[in-house]
Amino acid sequence: MLFGARLHFVSDFVFEISNFRVQRVRRLFASTQTCEPQKEVQGRALKDKDVVEAFLKVRTYECDAYGHVNNAVYLNYLEYGRMAVLEKAGFTLTKLKSMGVLIVVRRIEIDYKASAEEGEELVIRTFLKEHHKMKGVFHQKIFKHPDETLVARADVTWVFVDREGKLIPIPDFFRDAMGL
Repeated sequence: MLFGARLHFVSDFVFEISNFRVQRVRRLFASTQTCEPQKEVQGRALKDKDVVEAFLKVRTYECDAYGHVNNAVYLNYLEYGRMAVLEKAGFTLTKLKSMGVLIVVRRIEIDYKASAEEGEELVIRTFLKEHHKMKGVFHQKIFKHPDETLVARADVTWVFVDREGKLIPIPDFFRDAMGL
């Protein structure tokens, strides 16, 4: 259930920066909700183009009337994959929040290639495609496991904001952990 709770909590903060959304960021810093990982992950600096894999199984409630995963659910799957990258680098959203910053999604470009159905195993592969002073892009692919059928691919642009929701440069501690 933690998986579902984490995704619900995180997906609420996927946004383009605006005054309305800044209020959500402020509420996040003031809230007592947490997004703890299922297990403690020891952080290490990732290397350029390290691919992080996250596995999951399609659940019944994620499927639509056609019997395949609803397109909106793939956004949750991608979030799950990005959380695996953060955890591998030694971060959780709670830890970032305690450091006075948040990493937020600014844009997602997704291409759907094949359908996934209830009970199928999926693997989400994520790597850092590019980064600049103020933003980065994760490239993600979702495959059926183990046959490697490509289900979806996406480029996810992310930025950092401070406690007030103001855009800030990617912090040095994050650059170090991600091998940037």
